[in-house]
Formats: sequence, structure tokens, C-alpha cells
Amino acid sequence: MASQVLVAANRGPLSYALDADGGLSARRGGGGLVSGLSAALARQPDALWICAALSEADREAVRRGVAEPGVRMLDIDPEVYDDAYNAIANSVLWFTHHHLYDVPREPVFDAAFHQAWESYVAYNRTFAEALAEEAEQGARVLVQDYHLALVPGMLRVLRPDLLIAHFTHTPWASHDYLRILPSYVREELAWGMLGADMVGFHTGEWARAFLDAMDLDDAYGTASPGGPDGTEIVHRRYTVWPRRTTSVRVFPLGVDGDELRALAHRPEVNDKLAALRTEVAGRKAIVRVDRTELSKNILRGLLAYRELLVTRPEWHGRVVHLASAYPSRQDLAVYRAYTESVRELAAEINAEFGAPDWQPVLVSVEDDFARSLAAYRLADVALVNPVRDGMNLVAKEIPVVSEAGCVLVLSTGAGAYAELREDALTVNPYDVTETAAALHAALSMPEGERAEHTKRLAAQATALPPAAWFEAQLTALGPR
Repeated sequence: MASQVLVAANRGPLSYALDADGGLSARRGGGGLVSGLSAALARQPDALWICAALSEADREAVRRGVAEPGVRMLDIDPEVYDDAYNAIANSVLWFTHHHLYDVPREPVFDAAFHQAWESYVAYNRTFAEALAEEAEQGARVLVQDYHLALVPGMLRVLRPDLLIAHFTHTPWASHDYLRILPSYVREELAWGMLGADMVGFHTGEWARAFLDAMDLDDAYGTASPGGPDGTEIVHRRYTVWPRRTTSVRVFPLGVDGDELRALAHRPEVNDKLAALRTEVAGRKAIVRVDRTELSKNILRGLLAYRELLVTRPEWHGRVVHLASAYPSRQDLAVYRAYTESVRELAAEINAEFGAPDWQPVLVSVEDDFARSLAAYRLADVALVNPVRDGMNLVAKEIPVVSEAGCVLVLSTGAGAYAELREDALTVNPYDVTETAAALHAALSMPEGERAEHTKRLAAQATALPPAAWFEAQLTALGPR
């Protein structure tokens, strides 16, 4: 049956596991975005989520014809997938959009890169062909993230009748940084993204970066105001499509406060909270929860905490830094090295300042969502200091869950900065001394002032929860 609303994303709402006897069982994915999209799609008749089979169990489910209602997994050749996902999406596009390259040494665009790019093209084509096959006439399609940047253009050629949106959950690279990429890659990215009727970003800054990076007036079309919250690109270059426009819009993703608070008060979270309270022992708690992504700036956060302890010895024995660092992309050497550096720096701080009854840093380098939620509830200060990032939902989540209210120390590189800066202590993500001073100010803030800031932060954080965020994009994309 053809679908009226379709979502395309690398990761789907469920995954499969192989039992000891060879049977398959499905498990729903976690996270606010997956939950919100799942809830929104449940309200759409004949909606379909198209995703990649990520594991051998997922691929086996596709081969056996096992399917959950509303989900189609694509069995993509593992080597093609690895090239597309690791060699291009995570090692090139992610680094480009987050401005993370060590430019004297990288990137290097050689024959191996070109082969990997061809895999990325093939991976995107597989999604575009599946969407073209599954969509009914005039259906609305929402393509998610930098993994699938070519899909809108490919799908436009296959099915010009569809209404197509693309949402980028990362920043968009600046004009100069994007020009690091080979010209054919820039051309294909522009062609792919401008195949959409609408492209969306979390912040106005990333939307403006996209418009600037496209060199619109010179090459691709003309940008003009398209309403109070968007810009329209009138196409000139891509004659393969009829004359049309692409709307560039901003949809700042928020959190579902009720769902998050319910998750944070489950029995397993209460158990983790009791254990953390014992370890913290009544001290102030500075909390951070991140994946060990290079963009998250965990090392400078730890250096700022060390400088706090050096310059403000009155906090010795009175504060604990709860640092949850989920391992991320450990199949890439640079991420393994970064994760190990986090462990080593935390150990150095504990060795330098620790006492028999006080461990300054309690670091958890494991994927433990229950512990993270417990830390949210315990937070007096939330430290979110990325160098450059898409949204940083953790900056919105902690104020919603914190029991006593918390002060948010937020870097200017966070996507959430534009929304939350009025009620946060904001810092330059590279300035360790400024961050240390902000931590001191946060720890010293009077309780009443802290409570007022937390109240306003929580209200802003829940303004556009995932289901409403999805519905807003469907509405902006237009009726069927």
C-alpha cells in the first residue's frame, strides 16, 4: 500500500536481535527524536519510516521478510554501507559541518575517497528508489540528516510529484570550510539538497550558513524572503526540474517534558540516583552528559573544572563533576583516542586534587541512560560547551528534570545557544579560563535566582517537542 507520509533516516525506530535458536525479536529504539517521530507518524494514516538495516540481525530480518507495521528496512551491502556511513558521513561530512579538521594533516581526497563517495551516492540512491516506490501520488517525504543529503535531488528526478523536505540535525559548514571539499562533492551536495521543496535547520545561524555556502546569487538561484521564518531559493541552475523554489526554514527541536520527567522517575533511575547521592555525599554537582564526539569539547570542560579547583580552592571537597561520556563511533581510531583522553584527564584531576573522602570527577564512559537521567535530577550546574553543534538537547533536558533547579553554563557553539542564552551563563567554548569563572558563578548563584532561570529554561526547552516539531514541518511543507 502506498504511503501518504514518509520519513527517511539512516537509523530506524527499531532494531532486531537474533535469539539463540535463530529466532528474531524486535526492540524499539530510544531517544526523544525517535519517540517523537514514532508518535507523530502513528497519527498519520499509512505512514512509513524507511531506514537502513544496521546489524546482521536487521539484514536477516529483511531477508526473511520480517516487517513491523510502518517500517521498511533496506538491506544495503555492508561494504557500501561502511563506506557511506563511516568513510563519508561520519569522517567527512560530520567533520566538515562541525569544522573539526586538523587542516595541515587532513582531509586527503584521493582515489580511496572517491570510491567511498561512490558508495555514499549508491547508499542515497537506494533510499531514493525505495521512497519513490512506496510514496503515493503527491505524498509528503521528510528526509533526515547529512547521511541522506543527496536523496531529495534523486527523488525529485524519480518522482517530481512529491513534496520533499530535508532536515539537517548538524550545523551547516561555512562557505570557506565547505570549499575544502572537492568541487564535484559540493556540486552534488547542492544538487541533492536543493531538490527539496524545503530544507530545515535547528537554528537561524545554520540556515544562514547554508544559504551563504550555496553561492546562490552566482550559481544556483536567487534567495529572497519567504515569510517571517524562512527564505525561498528560486532555482536557476538545475533545469532538470521545472521552475520551482526551495524554502529554507528553522525548526528548533525541543523536548517532551512530560515524557522526559516520566522516564527520569522510573525505578531503575531511582536506584541510580540513590547510588549517585551516596557518591556525591551532599556536595554541589556539575553535570555533563555527552557522547564522546570531538565536537562536544569534553576535554576543555574538564580543563575548566581543573582550573576552577586551582583558582578557587574553597570548592575543594564541596563539588563533584559528574561526567557521563557515552562512547561514540569507536570503530574510528580518532574517536577511540579521544575517549581514552577523556578517561586519562579525569584520572589526572582525581590524582591531583582527590582526598580519601572526595573524588572530584566521577566519570562514566559507558552508555547508561538511567545514570544520565539520575544525574540530571541531581544537577546544580549543567555544563554544555560544544565547539559547534546542531542543537544539544541535553541543554534543554537537564533544566526540565533537575529537582533543585540548575544553572546552565552554555557555550556560544551550541545550537541551543540562540534560544537559551538569556537564562544561561554563556562562554566561548575555547576559553577555559572563562568557563572556569562561569562554573564558579554558577555554583555561587543564589537559590532563588537559580530557580527562576531554571523555570524559564524549562519553558523554552519544551516549546517545540519532537511530535510538534515534526508536525510543524509537515504543515510548512504543505497539504497533500
